[in-house]
Amino acid sequence: MAAADASSLPPSAITCRAAVAWGPGQPLVMEEVEVAPPGPMEIRVKVVSTSVCRSDVTAWQSKAQLDLFPRVFGHEASGVVESVGEGVTEFQVGDHVLTVFIGECKSCKHCVSGKSNMCQKLGLERKGVMHSDQKTRFSVKGKPVYHYCAVSSFSEYTVVHSGCAVKVGLTVPMDRVCLLSCGVSSGLGAVWNVANVSKGSSVAIFGLGTVGLSVAQGAKLRGASKIIGVDTNPEKQEKGKSFGVTDFINPDELSEPVQQVIKRITDGGVDYSFECVGDSGVVSTALQSCSDVISCHAFCFHTCILHISYSLLFICISNLLGLGSNCNSWLTKRKTRSVYSLCISSIRKNTEGIYVWRMET
Repeated sequence: MAAADASSLPPSAITCRAAVAWGPGQPLVMEEVEVAPPGPMEIRVKVVSTSVCRSDVTAWQSKAQLDLFPRVFGHEASGVVESVGEGVTEFQVGDHVLTVFIGECKSCKHCVSGKSNMCQKLGLERKGVMHSDQKTRFSVKGKPVYHYCAVSSFSEYTVVHSGCAVKVGLTVPMDRVCLLSCGVSSGLGAVWNVANVSKGSSVAIFGLGTVGLSVAQGAKLRGASKIIGVDTNPEKQEKGKSFGVTDFINPDELSEPVQQVIKRITDGGVDYSFECVGDSGVVSTALQSCSDVISCHAFCFHTCILHISYSLLFICISNLLGLGSNCNSWLTKRKTRSVYSLCISSIRKNTEGIYVWRMET
């Protein structure tokens, strides 16, 4: 009876370790933090695995929001539900979940339309607080510690809105599925939802990290005939092949601009280029790598910009179309479930030790 009574008690605050950034660019410090219980429609998650996204690094280095420190970064995570707040019916204690930093309330105009992933209630959170009450759930010795993208996965425990989590299977390897929270979904979404890559087309990918490799895999599944990977890390050549890259270019090994090489080997330029680095100079190179199109043609060749720095503006020049891909129209609960369903039945580990997601069409 006592055990039953204890299990029915509302969750209380817990203490755990978290990597706290006390200022922009300052080394992360492992601190004992207090994590408040989940509020209404929130869940508290024990983080099992989390990956580092370039967006985390950019925000950590930026001095644009000095008032949002100290802060716990991280937004690509998998974990186990430790407790649930009032009104939560979708999750229960023990469920395995992915976090998503753009949630879905299922009732606002954007969610109902099915045409946008920018939920009006649980969209991208930029103030370092929770969507529901504009307060933090972290503190160190009574001092508030701010969130990042309403996820903050660089902590042993975190609190997220239930609309910012997706349930996954109990047997899924947590150390791999966490990449679906952002990197893999971003790359696939850019190919399938934003650029809508066509069969037989040519593609250039600038940056072969998680996002770039996912772009390559998505392009391969779409039937692209030539997939050019551009990266200064020579180790990415073999890795890229595993994901569908047909041609590899290392700009450091060239005696001429990379866009000239791409135009030469594609007879005038690629049909689609994807900028997966977050550098304004690379954006310009990606645009210049696209095919030259006479203005009377009814075709449009695309550059999809996946990583945006704070100072980077979307660029449209001549008759090339620059598409700013805001989370690639995929990072909502519904679309992340779709990616998860496609991926998870065929996760495998290849001989180079790279985790490859064999997408099933």
